[in-house]
Amino acid sequence: MAKVERNSYGKEIIVHDNPVSRFLFSSSRSAWIWLIVRVYVGYEWLSAGWGKLGESAWTGDKAGAALTGFVKGAIAKSDPAAEHADVTGWYANFLEHTVLPHAKVFSYIVVWGEILVGIGLILGLLTGIAAFFGGIMNVSYLFAGTLSTNPLLFVLATWLVLAWKVAGWYGLDRWALPLLGTPWERRRRSS
Repeated sequence: MAKVERNSYGKEIIVHDNPVSRFLFSSSRSAWIWLIVRVYVGYEWLSAGWGKLGESAWTGDKAGAALTGFVKGAIAKSDPAAEHADVTGWYANFLEHTVLPHAKVFSYIVVWGEILVGIGLILGLLTGIAAFFGGIMNVSYLFAGTLSTNPLLFVLATWLVLAWKVAGWYGLDRWALPLLGTPWERRRRSS
């Protein structure tokens, strides 16, 4: 049973992690697990973005054309009369009125977002942030009615966000995080 610090009424109660959560999300002994997950997810993102880079319909002279086709397909999956349409009305509205008019800009955002998330995860640099933005992209594709590997990648990205403290242990985070500090730690000044 987890130990709980009890304070007087109205004060914070600290519920300690169970041993499995502590191992997975706080112990560097689990870092090898996250290394495998991180490199797999990173490779998927990097290869997806790299395949689009230089393609005329994504970043070339016809930039935005591929995204326009994708968005129009997603909007077509939205039927306000249907109880369970593949794409909800609010998301189809966002795609139609925000993404579609700026398809060229969003096309570059997609390509470079996929590449940067992939590099960040493979190198283990700002792993939690990279996984978070990868998860945002997965959810965006899911909202647009695209399954593919998105559910799996979203679950793995969510776990990487939870394990951010140790997921980049075998990567650049091992050195970057202590240098950058964390929001809850004050940097100690050396005299």
